Amino acid sequence: MTRITLVRGDITRQSVDAVVNAANSSLLGGGGVDGAIHRRGGPAILAECRKLRAGHLGKGLPTGQAVATTAGELDARWVIHTVGPVHAATEDRSALLASCYRESLRRADELGARTVAFPAISTGVYGWPMDDGARIAVTTVREADTAVEEVRFVLFDERAYDAFAAQLVL
Repeated sequence: MTRITLVRGDITRQSVDAVVNAANSSLLGGGGVDGAIHRRGGPAILAECRKLRAGHLGKGLPTGQAVATTAGELDARWVIHTVGPVHAATEDRSALLASCYRESLRRADELGARTVAFPAISTGVYGWPMDDGARIAVTTVREADTAVEEVRFVLFDERAYDAFAAQLVL
């Protein structure tokens, strides 16, 4: 069974096999977690992302899917990039958010990663309500069929940490 741990802090400072990036579909960097991972990880991550875009991901990475690159200068072997859905009050996109976690774990299994650090996907500028994002993340990881030994949710602030902690006790 996968152990789930919570850390309040900076995902780019985690020592794990794989860091999950809440990427945008272009894979070319951006704001929030995506920008921080590209900045701290250095140019090797962007170089591999550009190769993916020049190849089979010419139109970008679809929402809910995941792809891996080097981790560059991060204290990890890989970055697993996934594109979370933008929250919409008029459309249930929760299956796409759950897919981000499932597909990232599937990619981690393919790589042989045993420790994976996740951010709270889609809960920043994509507007997903934190409590619901935490529920989907924790439930999906608990139900996943994966060889990953530890999933570490790395949460930027106290509000996010508290939301995830509340889900772990359920």
